Amino acid sequence: MIVIWILLFVLLLALLILLFLKQLWSRRHLPPGPLALPLIGTLWADWFWLREDYFLKHAKRYGNIYSMWAGPHLVVVLSGFKTVKEAMTSFPEEFSDRPYDGLLSTLQNGRGIILSNGYTWKQQRHIGITSLRKLGLGKKSIEHQIEDAAQTLVEIFRQTKGQPFDPSLPVLNAVCNIICALSFGCQFAPEDENYQKLTQALEILVNFTGNFFHFMYGLFPQIMKYLPGPHKEAQVSRDLMLFFAKQEIEKHKESYSLHEPQDFIDHYLLQMEKSRNDPNSTYNEENLAQCILDFFAAGTETTVATLMWALLLLTNHPDIQGKVQKEIEDVFGFSRSISYQDRKKLPYTNAAIHEMQRVKYIFLAGAPTQSTKEVNMKGYCIPKGTIIAPNLHSVLLDPEQWETPKEFNPNHFLDKDGKFIEREEFLPFGIGQRSCVGEHLARIEIFIFLTNLLRAFSFRLPAGVKELNEVPVVKVTLHPHPYKLCAIPTQD
Repeated sequence: MIVIWILLFVLLLALLILLFLKQLWSRRHLPPGPLALPLIGTLWADWFWLREDYFLKHAKRYGNIYSMWAGPHLVVVLSGFKTVKEAMTSFPEEFSDRPYDGLLSTLQNGRGIILSNGYTWKQQRHIGITSLRKLGLGKKSIEHQIEDAAQTLVEIFRQTKGQPFDPSLPVLNAVCNIICALSFGCQFAPEDENYQKLTQALEILVNFTGNFFHFMYGLFPQIMKYLPGPHKEAQVSRDLMLFFAKQEIEKHKESYSLHEPQDFIDHYLLQMEKSRNDPNSTYNEENLAQCILDFFAAGTETTVATLMWALLLLTNHPDIQGKVQKEIEDVFGFSRSISYQDRKKLPYTNAAIHEMQRVKYIFLAGAPTQSTKEVNMKGYCIPKGTIIAPNLHSVLLDPEQWETPKEFNPNHFLDKDGKFIEREEFLPFGIGQRSCVGEHLARIEIFIFLTNLLRAFSFRLPAGVKELNEVPVVKVTLHPHPYKLCAIPTQD
């Protein structure tokens, strides 16, 4: 009996060795990377634990292009500015698709902007970009609405009377209402019941993205759809948000202001009208509703996280905060409103805002794409269907590009004369055909919110607190831990 068990063990060991050798042979032309195990891929290499340097540490070992496996799915990670730029500019079409994402792709069914591909994606991205551009014009432009929202946020901060408070909820409401204004042409009171349901559903969807259940759904969709868990709650939240969007679409159809479009729904309905005789058109109400959901998912979480990091960094670095405030006061005083165009008059402020986004990039890596055909790069073969992960975190912390990559240093964006300089290595909004549709909107929001807040307040640590925690909460996005600060009015 013992002999039989020994033989079985030897056979099993031989089989595992053969499978391992077969894996090495079949993957000999791929970029190097940690050993992939069946089912779990390379997650074992980090003990299933996401860390801020999750992708950065593998680049140190395997180089700026390496392979990882998310279960059975090959992921090629690109690190460093030169490698990311070369890949995304040399192969713009080849690396333009979005990968299939288990639950989220199933829920979106190829609609909208974020997870769609092909002709659908090209048309939805086009209407998104052109609508945002048009909404930036005129007396009722989105920028003026951002300026109004910034003043409302200032008043909310003023009500704290210099006492310690958590700024996250008022910041969330301010940013979310900008997306409401953009999409629906109106804003909501924070206590509005439907608005609260919308923000709660958004929070559930955001928290689901990148968690354990999200990953497991991607590996075992046929099993997970029958099991209870947060993925069920995410489905309900997605349906609630779509229902909210469809209600607003119906209201717009009734008002029928297509000849003077006031918001994204108006612009989209007008495009539907223009394309009604085009049999290939993908402009329809289902895609419209999904585009609105995409605006909320991508345009709220990212800007809120950026502003929360900005307030934290300014509070921890009063010297930089003071320089920004002095520049704003010297140029504008306390009376004139500040517009986005005024950034050219505020080089140090503009540099500090860019540096906040660089040193505290809010994603673990960057939004992945998928190869549409086989590509040869740097001597490696990248098969069709490979997930491409351009690690923008590595670009923004690249020691070859930034003098002090891990320090909060606005001088990264200033020349020797103190003038602001644009840097092509600054890529928080992505690169290539899948770069962020809402980049311009986000830039306006961040600049106007921060300049208005810094003109009205000095941000200080609460009594007894030596420093706010700069270690992020690591998910797909990198948020600061909850914190409190004091907003001290500058004119008191």
